[in-house]
Amino acid sequence: MRALLEGVPLRSLVALAALVAALAVAPALADPYVLSVLILCLYFAFVGQAWNIMMGFAGQLSLGHSLYVGVGAYASALLFVKFGVNPWVGALAAIAVCTALGLVVGVLAFRFGIAGVYFAILTIAFAEFTRIGFDHWQWAGATGGLFLPVAYRETSDVATLRGSPAMFYYVMLAFTAGALVLCRALLASRLGYYWRAIREDEAAAEALGINAFGCKMAAVALSAGLTALGGVFLAFYYNNLFPEQIFSIHRSIEIILGPIVGGIGTLVGPILGAFLLTPLAESLSELMAWAGIDAPGVKHVFYGACLLAVVVFLPDGVWPPIARRLGLGADRPRRR
Repeated sequence: MRALLEGVPLRSLVALAALVAALAVAPALADPYVLSVLILCLYFAFVGQAWNIMMGFAGQLSLGHSLYVGVGAYASALLFVKFGVNPWVGALAAIAVCTALGLVVGVLAFRFGIAGVYFAILTIAFAEFTRIGFDHWQWAGATGGLFLPVAYRETSDVATLRGSPAMFYYVMLAFTAGALVLCRALLASRLGYYWRAIREDEAAAEALGINAFGCKMAAVALSAGLTALGGVFLAFYYNNLFPEQIFSIHRSIEIILGPIVGGIGTLVGPILGAFLLTPLAESLSELMAWAGIDAPGVKHVFYGACLLAVVVFLPDGVWPPIARRLGLGADRPRRR
């Protein structure tokens, strides 16, 4: 614990404690709609941190992270629906499957020197191939979708992931907090330093004796496994899965927007980005609906405008300048 807190300013710890306290009492104060938006914020904060391990820490650009969301969701949901396997046991299976899948992607890419934009294209291809496969897999519902049985419960049952939105909120809050602690531990470890060395200059890192292949494989495996857990949450929260939605490139883009806007390579950036973008996008959709304007793609236009503004005016993301201004000891973003 001391290693995790080493170098963190006291005011940063106070601010973090205040944020956790505010999030802990939020369900008691929020109406159902606001609570649903907060759940989405926490989900994108969690998967954003998972993606940030791969890109922000190790410098490996993935644009197909919906692959791990979808496979993780389907793995746990199919075990639950077809065989009655407990969701948490299914979650372990989903993590194992997606970790193995990430290792396959990593071996194919890194053994053959595929990097940069070509690696990004490879990740998109894997997600699209998998989507097509699930579109035609009748046992998993194919294009008609997979539906989980829904039983209304007045009391929440965390053991079976059945209950009220407030229960799912606290589950996602625990996931997000756990991911933050894990990322902090990874950055403080030797592996974290190796990742950042590879991110800045892989050739120089290898010249110093760092096993770049092994370190990059570890980043892919960890990122894929964590993202799978986000997919499990989606499956049991929404109780339905459709390949066209869960494996969509739009889902991958939504995952990476939070870290990019908040600050790639930072700890707080993915969380801040998710809590900035998600409420604004949902508010815009509600405003358009209230005004009677039918504009299905308005949310994506909004995301594009935000991304353009951040790239032009805040290339390091929103979090680093805020942290410097408030003296919160921002961790260094990745260099561009």
